Amino acid sequence: MSVDKLGPENVVTTNRDSELSDVTETLDSENVGSIVITEDDEPVGMITDRDAALVIHEHDDVGSVSVEDVMTENPATIHEEEDPIAVSEAIAEHNVRRFPIVGDDGELVGITTLDDLIATIGEELDNVAETIEAQSPEYSP
Repeated sequence: MSVDKLGPENVVTTNRDSELSDVTETLDSENVGSIVITEDDEPVGMITDRDAALVIHEHDDVGSVSVEDVMTENPATIHEEEDPIAVSEAIAEHNVRRFPIVGDDGELVGITTLDDLIATIGEELDNVAETIEAQSPEYSP
């Protein structure tokens, strides 16, 4: 399995000219924790719900703040053909929970998160447990 199978293919995106008020509405309506900022279909930034919350103390008129003023530029990305373990390694290396997935041309093809990795590991552990139980009838968790 490659990382492009971990998370959703439809990624919520915007551009750097968007206002924070629009971004927070999108975070809410799309029920996501982050939005990828793109230029020419390539990820150039990311804004999270946490980023939006923390900026409140820095500006008088938060709603009109531009995404460019708040976003994390040049987000860490993961190539679509990487193994899921690359997500774990990237989390440790970059200390972030969300990664845009890119193809060979650098274009955004998906997104994966720590939550996706944990869910996948859980599913795989269920598969292992079923095999153990099938091969060891006397075993009971």
